[in-house]
Amino acid sequence: MDRNSVDWRGYIPALTTPFTADGAFDIEATRQLHRWVYDNGVHGFIIMGTQGEWFSMSTEEKHALMHVAGDQFAGKLTLIAGCSAYTATEVLQNIEVARAAGMDGVLLTAPPYIMPTEEEIYRFFEEVSDNSALPICVYNWPPGTHVDLSLPLLTRLADLDKVVAIKNSTPNLRHFMDVFFTLKDKVRVFGIPMNELGITLTQHHNADGTMGAGAVLGPDQPGFFNAIWEGDIQRARQLGQRDSTIMKDWFTPGLTGRFGSAQSIFKEALNQLGQPGGHPRRPILPLDDSGVEKVRATLDKLGLLAS
Repeated sequence: MDRNSVDWRGYIPALTTPFTADGAFDIEATRQLHRWVYDNGVHGFIIMGTQGEWFSMSTEEKHALMHVAGDQFAGKLTLIAGCSAYTATEVLQNIEVARAAGMDGVLLTAPPYIMPTEEEIYRFFEEVSDNSALPICVYNWPPGTHVDLSLPLLTRLADLDKVVAIKNSTPNLRHFMDVFFTLKDKVRVFGIPMNELGITLTQHHNADGTMGAGAVLGPDQPGFFNAIWEGDIQRARQLGQRDSTIMKDWFTPGLTGRFGSAQSIFKEALNQLGQPGGHPRRPILPLDDSGVEKVRATLDKLGLLAS
């Protein structure tokens, strides 16, 4: 497999997972949220990514979430399931359920917390690749794994049979660009910013798109890539500025939340927009009053609350 084995491109958001106030997985709210995101024209979903709080979900809940997404949208757009875990055995168990649920691929980080060596990371992905029923998007997420996958390591990973893409969420722009230009013809590289650089990479270098940012801007974020593909660069600039506004207001340059966890920020934004964002699950806490007002101020600035 390589980049041509899949058709993934555009805006593929990492969706939040709605929980009730007492922490239960809210299946009906999840269905409603998925429908709203789909109706806004996204090019795919990621479930159980960082924003989906996979780390606090039980195995049974993860499997239920995959089937909720697959039952509604399999075959209608790209569906990618986060299957990260500490061992390849558990990852492969998740992948088998993802396949049965109709997912198109999997998103996979290096095992978090333990900070494995580069060789350990390579062997981990190699074992998964050798046994996976689905194509793999390698997820480089330094804030969560505390390892920023190097270009030599990512080059080795890109040669694994089932690896077709990289979600490169490094805050190091030079590293991102080095990976993009080295590997873009081998695998799809996601993480393209919605700004002038992103327009240039998409328009002139066939950049594939981005994964993340919670889909809280409705049609604006998929519209950024649609506008570029249609040749309406001024429209792309306008939509990209709206995405840049939430990134600057809500997130640090290191891609972590400024005034709360990213999951809490996105869920609060969705709730203020009248959508079923739900509650975060402990240990993640809801935003305090100050955080709620910061989210409201940004949404108001973007004209979203009035609509």
